[in-house]
Amino acid sequence: MRPQIFVLDAGGQYCHLIARKVRELGVYAEVMASETPASELRGAKGVIISGGPSSVYDPGSPTIDPDLIASTHREESPCVLGICYGQQLMAHLLGGQVEKGTKGEYGLAHLEIERQGTLLAGISGRQQVWMSHRDLVAGAPPGFAVLGSTETCPIASIESPEQRLFAVQFHPEVVHTLCGKQVLTNFVFGVCGCETDWDPSGQIGIVENQIREAAGDRSIFFFVSGGVDSTVAYTLCLRAVGPERVHGVYVDTGLMREDETEFVRGAFAKLGATNFQVEDASEAFLGSLAGVIDPEKKRHIIGEAFVEVQERVLDSEHFLDGHWVLGQGTIYPDTIESGGDVIGKGKAEVIKTHHNRVAGIQKLISEGRIVEPLSSFYKDEVREIGRELGIAPELLERHPFPGPGLAIRCLCAAEAGSAVKTADGWIIPLRSVGVQGDSRTYRAVIALDAFPESETFAADLINRLGDVNRVVVRVHGDVDALTVRPATLTADRLDRLRRADAIVRRLSVDSGFEQSIWQFPVVLVPFGTPERPDSVVLRPIDSVDGMTARAVGMPEELLRNMVRELAAVEGVAGVFYDLTNKPPGTIEWE
Repeated sequence: MRPQIFVLDAGGQYCHLIARKVRELGVYAEVMASETPASELRGAKGVIISGGPSSVYDPGSPTIDPDLIASTHREESPCVLGICYGQQLMAHLLGGQVEKGTKGEYGLAHLEIERQGTLLAGISGRQQVWMSHRDLVAGAPPGFAVLGSTETCPIASIESPEQRLFAVQFHPEVVHTLCGKQVLTNFVFGVCGCETDWDPSGQIGIVENQIREAAGDRSIFFFVSGGVDSTVAYTLCLRAVGPERVHGVYVDTGLMREDETEFVRGAFAKLGATNFQVEDASEAFLGSLAGVIDPEKKRHIIGEAFVEVQERVLDSEHFLDGHWVLGQGTIYPDTIESGGDVIGKGKAEVIKTHHNRVAGIQKLISEGRIVEPLSSFYKDEVREIGRELGIAPELLERHPFPGPGLAIRCLCAAEAGSAVKTADGWIIPLRSVGVQGDSRTYRAVIALDAFPESETFAADLINRLGDVNRVVVRVHGDVDALTVRPATLTADRLDRLRRADAIVRRLSVDSGFEQSIWQFPVVLVPFGTPERPDSVVLRPIDSVDGMTARAVGMPEELLRNMVRELAAVEGVAGVFYDLTNKPPGTIEWE
């Protein structure tokens, strides 16, 4: 099928999210490299240039074929929409002025619409949008009208309908831009004149055919986690080739939640998995992680340990004789956030190192021994497929859980340090990972003594300070009496985190709060006293696909109950509440 819309990848983490949002409108879209020659894009009705972490002035920064937006032959070329870096690049190439921003703008912002024009038709007043940038357009190119601005971005949208060129600095593709769907609808249908030709549902038959093609006459060996992704992928494989040709193994890494192994064992029996076993590899994983502090090294070690276990199991069961392939539940955000996207030529900045994309797994891919039926889908699409498959809600509606398990929710520290009181709050010398301007950052945490009244307070504070990427609130404990202590990943600390996580999950389920949020990471940080060396961070968030997320507040009574039970856990000195959106903070702390 020839795409009506092409999305050009300029390195943005949301590049494929743009294509998916267009497909949700019923219009087929594909992703191409940003430098794709304009001649290869002719015939499409529209082109969207994605965001990205670069500056247009950086050597080697992503660009496009100038002919795509040149004034000559515009009537023969597709309409073009630039998003974020795409707006900056369009302005730069057409004679506008792009400047380094004095401060970044990450997360929630408000767009003041000065004129609707064509792109913002039907949208008026003050609109909530999602930003992730530092550079900005300071002067529009000749022939362009300015449609709107935000507090720190005087030119947040421009257009030249005569040239069929349009751009926005904000991200209309993310769910937190409330007018985003209307912006994309205006461009796809109003500007480009596309016709619906794509049904985003009903993909099961296509995926099952792809599984059969990839497997051929071979059987599929599947390592399952019990999460939504691996469950749906495993079920698709069962349907595609039959349960007698699918062998499932659940690896107990010792990094699992409380009672997780028994839950998974029972759940897969209900799915009709006749060839299923549990492999206890906890000693191997915990041994290899002993003394490791660096979060990226943790992920690499876990990824390689998975491969070692896989190879050992495969070899012991004679699964390496050419009659078997490896199945995985990898979904698209796992590949683009690790910089591993193939379609987009791998421009995406590394946000996290995913355990399914380390060297050992890449080797399996290169050998053609891999089936990843969900690698083109996002989390909400995976759940939709699961519903069509008839998978039980208790499996399908489970919150996402990271493949590396509790290892990346149990922070470690190499050096001791004390919190420093500032006019804005307590700067705690703990480093967590963030994503700012599509790039990964490791920065300090700032703790407040009380919940702010404004929901934009955390984002505004991070944008202003620049040297932090996460805001938390102290809800139990005296920050002045707590210190960061050297800590590694130990069985005692993992047990402490397991107990805290189980308390939070039980209370969330019993109160109904779990059904109102997308995910609830519980994080253990080495910030405490000699007698109680750790603190717990609560991180409830709302999202659709994990690409962006908003911190969620919980009812006061529920929070009081959680704090009371968490404070009674052996070794816990404090409880904190994470207020950080994504961006600027990632969902997980590591």
